[in-house]
Amino acid sequence: MDKKTDTNQKERPPQYDAKVAQKKWGEFWAKDNIYKFEKHGKIFTIDTPPPYPSGDFHAGNILNWTYFDFIARYKRMKGFSVHFPQGWDVHGLPTEAKVEKWKGKKSSEVPKDQWYQWCDEWTVSHIDEMKEMINSLGISVDWSFEYKTSDPDYVKMVQHSFLELMEKGYAYRGKHPINWCTNCLTAISDAEVDRLERNSRLYSIKFPLEGSGEIVIATSRPELLTACVTIIVNPKDERYKEIVKRRARVPLFDHDVEILTSDTVDMEFGTGIMMVCTFGDKEDVSIVMKNALPILDAIDEKGRMTEIAKKYHGLSVVDARKSIVEDLRSKGFLLGEQQITQRTGICWRCKNPIEILNKEQWFIRATQIKKEMIKETEKAKWWPHHMRIHQLQWTESMDWDWVVSRQKVYGSPIPVWYCSNDKCADIIIPSVDELPIDPEKKEKKCQSCGNIAKPETDRFDTWFDSSMTTYWHAQWPKEGWRNYIPASLQPNGMDIIRTWDYYLMLRSLMLTKLPAYENVLINGMVLGEDGRKMSKSLGNYVTAKDIFEKSSVDAVRYWVTTGATGNDIPFSWKELQHAEKFYVKLTNIINFASMHITSAMESSGVDHPSKLIKSTNDLEYLDKWMLSLLQKLVSDVTEDFEQYNFSLLKIEEFVWHEFADYYLEMIKYRMFNNYKKEEAVWTLYNCLYTVTRLLAPFAPFVTEEIYKSFFEKFENSKSVHITDWPELQEELIDEKAEDLGNLAKDIVSSIRQYKTSNKLPLNAPLKEVIIEDDAIIPLIEDLKGTLKIEDFKTGRVDNEDLITKKSIKIKIIS
Repeated sequence: MDKKTDTNQKERPPQYDAKVAQKKWGEFWAKDNIYKFEKHGKIFTIDTPPPYPSGDFHAGNILNWTYFDFIARYKRMKGFSVHFPQGWDVHGLPTEAKVEKWKGKKSSEVPKDQWYQWCDEWTVSHIDEMKEMINSLGISVDWSFEYKTSDPDYVKMVQHSFLELMEKGYAYRGKHPINWCTNCLTAISDAEVDRLERNSRLYSIKFPLEGSGEIVIATSRPELLTACVTIIVNPKDERYKEIVKRRARVPLFDHDVEILTSDTVDMEFGTGIMMVCTFGDKEDVSIVMKNALPILDAIDEKGRMTEIAKKYHGLSVVDARKSIVEDLRSKGFLLGEQQITQRTGICWRCKNPIEILNKEQWFIRATQIKKEMIKETEKAKWWPHHMRIHQLQWTESMDWDWVVSRQKVYGSPIPVWYCSNDKCADIIIPSVDELPIDPEKKEKKCQSCGNIAKPETDRFDTWFDSSMTTYWHAQWPKEGWRNYIPASLQPNGMDIIRTWDYYLMLRSLMLTKLPAYENVLINGMVLGEDGRKMSKSLGNYVTAKDIFEKSSVDAVRYWVTTGATGNDIPFSWKELQHAEKFYVKLTNIINFASMHITSAMESSGVDHPSKLIKSTNDLEYLDKWMLSLLQKLVSDVTEDFEQYNFSLLKIEEFVWHEFADYYLEMIKYRMFNNYKKEEAVWTLYNCLYTVTRLLAPFAPFVTEEIYKSFFEKFENSKSVHITDWPELQEELIDEKAEDLGNLAKDIVSSIRQYKTSNKLPLNAPLKEVIIEDDAIIPLIEDLKGTLKIEDFKTGRVDNEDLITKKSIKIKIIS
């Protein structure tokens, strides 16, 4: 080591400690309100997804929260007034399910007020856990806007929007077929029905025809025979033309049904004949409605057979199926059975099979604005672009209105009452001034007949609550709400495109005719290190807590950048370890550079590094080379952010492989020997200050440490995260300097390789080097000092010792 470097050793800052920095700067950001939203200039609103406060913060949460924090930090540095709130979606079946497990009781077993209190207690305790993890991850949320969907003001807004939708004709009460969970005992929407491949059995059943003859129908649901209302065949099926319009007798239940036609019948499935029951699936619903057929309720809310099932009344669906199959067999109606695999609709929460029941519920006319939904979905910018297809396909497939009433306790009350006089049947609604309101706690009289009204006991679907987040952030309907809608960014995972993204847009178009969002950022899933879906049973599952205990937060955020936006990404401990090395490298560079910048300023008597030179024309070609590459880096990273592409690789390549490996090594001799030192340290300062800001959205803690320890005393901001984003300085792009810099790299690389091959130390002096290329003349002094060459010149080389990457002939005498 050079003696001059030794003399500065005592001035080196202490080694960077990530754990200490995370605590220190996290507390600083909170205390000084670094991320507080202040309206100035152009507003950038992030409609942050309010999660269920389950307390379980996993690697997938790290991925999606970090994605939208990247954008929040970038936009803030770009001068936007960033509105970055965070809330909690507390209502809904998942919360009630957790409380059931916690207390060992169901909501129906305790008073409603007690149940509400338990749900609130569970929610608040887990919010604190998740909030701590979000803060630990360095997410730049403005917590002054924190909310829960159970807050009175939030409930008031939800209820107000419902009354608006009623007035506009979008909300209505009616009796329609709906998805029903017989375990959760509530209606669920199409978006809440998952599909699962399950083993089932297909039964071939004989149906006698009126007069004479018989047909055979293959069905997987013989328990619905009692609710059979018609039989259909494909009009193109030549096998069954003669039986159309005839009647068939339903075995065991002895009622006749007419045989109709529908081109939706799959002629290849089973026998090509389909029985239509109320209701086996959505195809049954379609046929019944199209032909105005009667609706027979065979299954009740708890999944038991009703009175129309006769001797099977009161049996569960599974038990009824077994009993009916046995009776069909004993009476000669069962001709065969076989095992099949079926996609079965299951409840998203409890995973039990759903039934389609005919129930009176509250609906939103989702099918009425399909064209507007498709138009605005296509108009929004999706990142990645192909993700819009999921919402388009879902919208196009929507043939049922959105059922928004739920038979649960913990949720926003539906603010209506019903006149108890059957002849009147008025629906009573409150005034906006009365909101929020729970109909069960407020008596109302019918204005038409004066009777005491019956309160609605159902609650809103949790998505009906959370599809108002955009409007909550905008503080609708208060003055100025239009400044925040549509939201600038809608970030979430692919798994809730058909729910949250869809309902947000649907609700906004109905309420104000405005789209809910302009940009949609979709993240993929986190996989285990083995490339499979994370699972505790597979042994590849890691929690956020596990990760934070072993790695710095900035390293974790580095790992997030290793995957392409929208794609699944495997978790990788190796990437975290690599990130730690990179940040150590960066802090070492800063420590080294800061000493020499300070020394140069003291020698020159200036108070800011920018005053070390009068003009960039005074810079050496190597300085210009590095500054030119820096401008292209600024351009590339900025464009990546604008395209929602989060990659740290370009910054790392610049810092580690251009700046540290070559430029820094080639200017050390200038700083130690006071040769063009001011130009070198001026370049150092500009490069490192720019890199620190480019890196800030990705690595908030280490960049804040760097900024506060050195750059703050020269700049105007109290945090790197509210400094200005680096702007492209096109005048510093110098192609000639880049060519020379790349030439210098090749020469340095070649001579280093020569020394290594000849078992010489890299700092070993060379007596003479001749290069057959006059292009290097402007670089001779830099290369001579860098490579410790006594006599360095250009000239003819007859017998070269090595050939560089650019085929430059070099003769070395060592």
